[in-house]
Amino acid sequence: MLPASVGKHFTADRLGTQSRWLIFLALGLTRSAGRIKLSAMTTPQRIVLGTRNKKKARELIDLLAPHGFELRTLDDYPHAIEVDETGETFTDNARLKAVEQARHLDEWVIGEDSGLSVDALDGRPGVYSARFSGEHATDEANNRHLLEQLRSVPLERRTAFYTCHITLSDPGGQVMVEAEDYCRGRILIEPHGDAGFGYDPLFEIVEYHQTFGQLGDAVKSVLSHRARAIRSFVPQVLKLFGR
Repeated sequence: MLPASVGKHFTADRLGTQSRWLIFLALGLTRSAGRIKLSAMTTPQRIVLGTRNKKKARELIDLLAPHGFELRTLDDYPHAIEVDETGETFTDNARLKAVEQARHLDEWVIGEDSGLSVDALDGRPGVYSARFSGEHATDEANNRHLLEQLRSVPLERRTAFYTCHITLSDPGGQVMVEAEDYCRGRILIEPHGDAGFGYDPLFEIVEYHQTFGQLGDAVKSVLSHRARAIRSFVPQVLKLFGR
């Protein structure tokens, strides 16, 4: 179940008012603010995104780039290692990805781990979200497997939430910044929309009566678990680097 301490983030009234304001910012004002902040920075801080998932990397770049960082991915480092996600929590895996890669590359590295937890499945797939249907899973196979697991569960009991934990490690492998946040919704009977990735076509934001697959990238960049975590993460990183 979603920790009770974060329940305040998901009241319909708060989401309805705050998210529409944030969507407005995301579509216009934040880009302007990002340019102002970027112009004030002299030398961009290089940070490596510790992922080979191109769709996840694109989301992280879209969320972080306006703040003036020089962002790279593991595709820029042919000698980057593969980090085994052996942790039991999103926190464990994010730290592993950040710390081990940072030590290997001698760079500042962001490790991010995220996934879907379904209440009716006792929190599964959780840290196994990316490989829910097997070791060589695809998004489509994972979605089919999830629907099979929920085939006898009525819509009102299909509540679920996404979690994102993000960690920044210095080149020596010391964790310097961390943030975690959530996004609540429910799993529909069938997919809707083709935007996003992972379980997005099944994950409905109830207040909007649409899935992330239908709402698209601009809205997801405000409402998602990853966007929420980044909003907590970035001020800490800017402070760390004296920005």
